[in-house]
Amino acid sequence: MFYHLYQLLKDYDVPGLGMFQYISFRSGAAIIVSLLITIGFGKKLIKFLQRKQIGEEVRDLGLEGQMQKKGTPTMGGIIILASILIPTLLFARLNNVYIILMIITTVWLGLIGFADDYIKVFLKDKQGLAGKFKILGQVSLGIIVAATLYFSDDVVVRQRVVDVNGMFVKEMVTDSITGQKRLQHVTKAVKSTRTTIPFMKNHELSYGTFVAFFGKNARNWGWIVYALAIILIITAVSNAANLTDGIDGLATGTSAISGATLGILAYVSGNVIYADYLNIMYIPNLGELTVFISAFIGATVGFLWYNSYPAQVFMGDTGSLALGGILAVFAIIIRKEILIPILCGIFVIENLSVVIQVAYFKYTKRKYGEGRRVFLMSPIHHHFQKQGIPEPKIVTRFWIVGIILAVLTIVTLKMR
Repeated sequence: MFYHLYQLLKDYDVPGLGMFQYISFRSGAAIIVSLLITIGFGKKLIKFLQRKQIGEEVRDLGLEGQMQKKGTPTMGGIIILASILIPTLLFARLNNVYIILMIITTVWLGLIGFADDYIKVFLKDKQGLAGKFKILGQVSLGIIVAATLYFSDDVVVRQRVVDVNGMFVKEMVTDSITGQKRLQHVTKAVKSTRTTIPFMKNHELSYGTFVAFFGKNARNWGWIVYALAIILIITAVSNAANLTDGIDGLATGTSAISGATLGILAYVSGNVIYADYLNIMYIPNLGELTVFISAFIGATVGFLWYNSYPAQVFMGDTGSLALGGILAVFAIIIRKEILIPILCGIFVIENLSVVIQVAYFKYTKRKYGEGRRVFLMSPIHHHFQKQGIPEPKIVTRFWIVGIILAVLTIVTLKMR
């Protein structure tokens, strides 16, 4: 809103209004406002939830301190959603296709999670929203994201021009800030399903490669592969974040670390100078996403004010489904979705621990007549709880692993 206000009034020389043309200023403002909303609005919402007795139903799983959490207010994800959306609406360019996609993602998955929490809390149905409806919602979002990124004229990437000898073409340019001259690759804007792959020399992969055997029709089939990949990623990461939200501050802190890393990747991918220096894909108009991810970081860090151990409020599915989906769609937009297993390694491990536990239990029950387990309990954070490790120590150690994975993700930009 403020950016568009600046565009409307820039000829009138309103003092201070010119600051809103800079992404760095608007990103910083988004973080501050997001933190203030989270901390200020959070306290009021917690009191409201307590008055309405909207508390968490806790099953006794034999975990230390678990039953003490019974009655803790839930649906706190509303705080996170508000703290993301309000700063984004205030400081981002609302005609940017990527910002529009992220707003849709936040609202869409937030509503699915809210419906799940509402059924559990108000209708007293412990199963919540039926799994098929959750999946349907996630698949629908995946189709919207895939169609927008593939068909929208506003979504392009800049690929390097190659001469007849297969060599990249370069030109001499003058840096607008330093005035120094330097060589820069010549690029052209194209529609593409290319994405970034780690540890590879060429560093890019087109989804159309998987259906190259279709010849001239490969482009059309490539879109289908692209859409299926996006649907799978959104569904998997969203549900994995939901599984990770099992102990105080774990999903929130992990999401903040991943969000900060994606913010760095978005900034360099949307800056022609950094993208050329790092030899990565340059995506025009991507820098605006820095404002959104700044609000995301502020919302998750601010939520820890109340969600850190011992939690005064739980985010519920309202928050966890949205957090995972936001990270997934953001990574897809900046063409870094293949880095998700590294960046969101905590989510992946949590998800895999459940898959392994269930699969092994079913296999041993069929083979030996009794189910056996790999972990004391899944998801894996409960396994460590069963070992007697205090909850805050588990969370802190998971955060440390998350930071290591975040650094590794950034390092992959130069590891080839």
